[in-house]
Amino acid sequence: MWGRRQRGAGPSGRGAEELRARRREREAALRKARRQEQLVSKRLLREDTAAEDGGQDGAEIVPDPLSEDEVLELLRGVQRGSEDRKRSLSRLRWALQNKETQQKFVRLDGSIRTLIGLFTSSLADMQMEAARCLHELSHSSDPAVAEACLPVTSYLLTYLSGHSVEFTELCLYTLGNLVVESEAVRKQLLPQGIIPVLASCIQSPHEAVLEGLGYVLSQLLQAKEAPTEIIPLVLDSVLPQHMLRLVCSGLKAGIGAAVEFAWCLHYIICSHTANAALLSLGALPALTSLLLDLASEVPQDAPEGLELLVCPVLRCLGNLLAEETAYEVQIQDERLLIALFLILQCFLQQHPFIVQECLWLLNNLTADEPFFCSALLSLDLLPALLQLLPCSQMASVLVLTVLCNIAEKGPAYCQRLHGQPALPLLLPTLALPDPEAVGQCLELLHLLFLHWPEAAADFVRQGGHRALEQHQSTPELQERAQALLDMVRQPLGASAFSPCHATLSAFS
Repeated sequence: MWGRRQRGAGPSGRGAEELRARRREREAALRKARRQEQLVSKRLLREDTAAEDGGQDGAEIVPDPLSEDEVLELLRGVQRGSEDRKRSLSRLRWALQNKETQQKFVRLDGSIRTLIGLFTSSLADMQMEAARCLHELSHSSDPAVAEACLPVTSYLLTYLSGHSVEFTELCLYTLGNLVVESEAVRKQLLPQGIIPVLASCIQSPHEAVLEGLGYVLSQLLQAKEAPTEIIPLVLDSVLPQHMLRLVCSGLKAGIGAAVEFAWCLHYIICSHTANAALLSLGALPALTSLLLDLASEVPQDAPEGLELLVCPVLRCLGNLLAEETAYEVQIQDERLLIALFLILQCFLQQHPFIVQECLWLLNNLTADEPFFCSALLSLDLLPALLQLLPCSQMASVLVLTVLCNIAEKGPAYCQRLHGQPALPLLLPTLALPDPEAVGQCLELLHLLFLHWPEAAADFVRQGGHRALEQHQSTPELQERAQALLDMVRQPLGASAFSPCHATLSAFS
């Protein structure tokens, strides 16, 4: 899997194709390893005011479970048309913060039907309080509770066109929570027209509504059936162009909605079903321009939470560039490299997870494109890149992969790498206990020695051969380590530095 070469002194057509195929395998493995756990989560909107019972803060303290009789009494209080109905609803909402009480409530005959009746009433205060009760139920981790709420989905969709921003927002987050938990809910919502309804809502001028809409859509796009059943419907709507617009205007229109829709784009891209459509909308240049704007904010007064937008934007760009169709839309702008290193410099200490995201994008920029390899060297960014080697295991692997991308471009590039203090920094990497990082380091050394034999002589002078000898007993590394030892033990200029069969077989 690590082997790259089967070529002569310089790259051939066949060798380049083989390299590309192997790189794709490598990138697929890296993507699988680095892909963040699904952001399937539930959101809870609660008032900050104290709960009516006992002055407890409902957002922080979970009430004790009620007995079945107590739950039944609460339901009867809600069903009675007395003046205390709103107070009973408020008490029910407070009680439904407990999981056991939720389960007891949905098992009662007529419980959901009663809430739906109040939810669809003409009394605004009753309607809002019933909506909050349904929202508490939607936050349950019990699929049975979510499925008990199936009858309410059509009403939730209907009220997304309402005039109250607070009520619309509450309906959106309730829908999003139900979508997370239950495939039955998702299967019901699709024929009910959730995608056209969301496509209508996305033109709302209210940021709170847009952020809630992004939450619903992101949950739908993470469903296992999304590539075949949901994404085609999204592509047939106006959602993609509006998502792209909202992401790219995030610094002006509101960062919360931009973050949600950036993750939506990320999930669509990761499905590998719609990237050609996104590229045709100009996603690559638009996201590149956004990243340049984000980087320009970094050294100044960056908005709070900027890293939350930077992360999915980096992923979108990195994964779009990994697609074969991306080669039809070339991005050649050295400012992109400067932006990446500005972001790295800013977030390295406080948000180290951004480092991996930046390096993933840098890897895909340099993988097949000499322009970015040359720009990285001419802009003198290599020292900053080498400083990232000890950041983490994944950072080490990605830095070494980027260096391999540069080295495989040929002798001129290897000469430039050799002119930088790269070799001394590679020696500690060879001593790491991580076979993946060491293997990638061996790959880089092979490229350097192959294209610029003077690097091998320097490597020996710095004691590098002793580091290689330590891996002669490591099963997954010993063949490549031995091949490199054979190379460095030959006099400078000897034929051993040509791609002999033994060396090639070790790295293929």
